[in-house]
Amino acid sequence: MAGGGVVSSSGGGGHDFPGSGKITLRVGLCTIVAALGGFLFGYDLGIAGGVTSMDEFLMTFFPKVYNRKHHAHEDNYCKFNDFNLQLFTSSLYLAAIVSSLIVSFFAKKLGRKIFITTASVFFLIGAILNASAQNLAMLIIGRLFLGLGLGCGNQTIPLYISEIAPAKKRGFLNICFQLLITVGILIANIVNYFFSGVNHGWRFCLGGAAIPAFILLVCSFFIVDTPASLVERNKEESGKNTLKKIRAVDNVDAEFEEIVRATGAANKTKHPYMELVFNRRNWPPLISAILIHFFQQFTGINVIMFYAPVLFQTMGLGANASLLSALITGGVNCVSTLISNFTVDRYGRRKLLILGGLIMFVGQCVVGGILKVTLKSTNAVSGGIAKFVVVMICLFVCAFAWSWGPLGWLIASEIFPLETRNAGYFSAVFVNMLCTFIIGQFFLTMLCNWRSFTFFFFAIFLALMTVFVFFLLPETKGIPIDEITDRAWKPHWFWKRFYSTSGDGFEKMEANKSDTHKPKQVQLQPLDN
Repeated sequence: MAGGGVVSSSGGGGHDFPGSGKITLRVGLCTIVAALGGFLFGYDLGIAGGVTSMDEFLMTFFPKVYNRKHHAHEDNYCKFNDFNLQLFTSSLYLAAIVSSLIVSFFAKKLGRKIFITTASVFFLIGAILNASAQNLAMLIIGRLFLGLGLGCGNQTIPLYISEIAPAKKRGFLNICFQLLITVGILIANIVNYFFSGVNHGWRFCLGGAAIPAFILLVCSFFIVDTPASLVERNKEESGKNTLKKIRAVDNVDAEFEEIVRATGAANKTKHPYMELVFNRRNWPPLISAILIHFFQQFTGINVIMFYAPVLFQTMGLGANASLLSALITGGVNCVSTLISNFTVDRYGRRKLLILGGLIMFVGQCVVGGILKVTLKSTNAVSGGIAKFVVVMICLFVCAFAWSWGPLGWLIASEIFPLETRNAGYFSAVFVNMLCTFIIGQFFLTMLCNWRSFTFFFFAIFLALMTVFVFFLLPETKGIPIDEITDRAWKPHWFWKRFYSTSGDGFEKMEANKSDTHKPKQVQLQPLDN
């Protein structure tokens, strides 16, 4: 692979390795176990929106919000606008940024498997602290531990799945991570609905994450590490044996040689973050991954996932009706993700992203227009209009669930060469977590000040991201992960200009630096007679 990657033995044309077209039992089980980290992400994401609409929870930690919520003349758009309430939701993502950065540095030395175990421990501690919280500080500390688990999981799991998956099934398997996120959101909405009227029900809701966290902790000891990660740590024999196990064939020489070749190139890169910034051949995947995750959050999806019950109560629906509506959107989210599982490796990434972006654009504009016309400061919209808004939000969620939701994680995990994969993927995760924090921390303030125009704000980004995919994102369907530079980036009409020269950027700086330390050879000239 040119551009700091691997030179494919097939000359960039690709090849079918033995076992590359089937999902073995071991790969399937490892994927499911790892994807439990996605379930915990989804559960914590969905549970927050539900408990923040529960009166008992608000009275315990946010009494000012509780009083505003039940004040007859309080502005509809500003009932839940509170810094600390938003911090409860968003603090998760500040901790996630820190832990994902740490993992990006140590995954090369320690492997990916250990950080899946670490994520489960953090999730378990966070769930216990939240369930037993006596004050706001304890509640926020619990959320920070959950965030540490989230960062470890999100930085590790999609890469883990991509590295054990056969090339032809990589999209299907990687989307299991997003599928489990949606299942987690759905289960959280169910738990919120049934425990909303129970005394201290919010404790059961927040503490429920401890169950899947414990399951992940136990199961994480039984999964394999990835062959690439083992080879990267000079455990070539273990790497080859693991590859045989996950492919269920003995003839893995060709694929293993590809992994060794990629790892050899990767080990020459001593400063992957510097390589990302200064080697222009890494800019196409870096820019694309960052933009994909920026746009993924500015679709407005987390407005729905974080604050669906709050949003529906803003429209005048009662507490139970709001939780039920959130449960419906969670169900749509979960079921719709299955569409992506079965279409992404057939129709490709770009088609799903473009179609999903267009549908979401229409959904945001319609919801914003309806609220602009019907929801004023103190009135409640009619039941029919409220139900239609729920339907439009379900359409929006459906489009996200089979496009930008799962494909954001999939694409970012597969487009970087091995030598910059941890660093590049962290850049995407960092942007994702930062944007999620911004949305979680400021949406209720935006809603209070911008009102219905908040939805048009997100619609602008939906239009921009659809244009970006149409013109600038190459298709990576079915391409082996270590051949994507040669077969996706280099032929692209725009990005190919970044591969036109060799030895540029940081690579050239390092070469020049090493040359200056070499002793100069003196050419002796023969003496004239």
